[in-house]
Amino acid sequence: MAAPEPFRLADFKELFMRFAPVAAALSLFLVTTSSVTSALESEPDTRAAMLVAEGRAALEAGDTQAAIDAFEAALAVDPAYTPIFIDLAEAARRDGLQGKAITYYREALARDPGNFAAIAGEGEALVEKGALEKAERNLARLESLCGINCPETRALQARIAAGPPARLAVETGEDGASAN
Repeated sequence: MAAPEPFRLADFKELFMRFAPVAAALSLFLVTTSSVTSALESEPDTRAAMLVAEGRAALEAGDTQAAIDAFEAALAVDPAYTPIFIDLAEAARRDGLQGKAITYYREALARDPGNFAAIAGEGEALVEKGALEKAERNLARLESLCGINCPETRALQARIAAGPPARLAVETGEDGASAN
């Protein structure tokens, strides 16, 4: 009976060269799959969902500060839920804080670059600030992503067409009075 051949380094190299590409491809696939599934929108925590609903109700009732408080509490409970930033931005816009609203919209866009509501909302806040050129860039981006018949596109088109809101004479200094 013949004795088994001893293990050789050449056999190990051949085995490695045969299976290394397959192992690399499999690991790349698993990494990609896990990153894609973690990037998908998740459902909010139930407590956060209740706080968001409470905030939306307060916003509809015209109580922007109660809405902001509820949205911020929801954000503390579930910081990964991106739509809270859009709700916070809407509340800030209704409170006349367009700069803060733009910050919230941009945070939502950093988390979800294709969020139509965030793109349109940022564009509307820019119009309210008087930055029509930047708002038109948002409109072009929105048209390229969802088309001209998208509700968000139509809303932003209408807001741009209406132009920035008329400001009070006190804010603009147009009444000729000197400011202190």
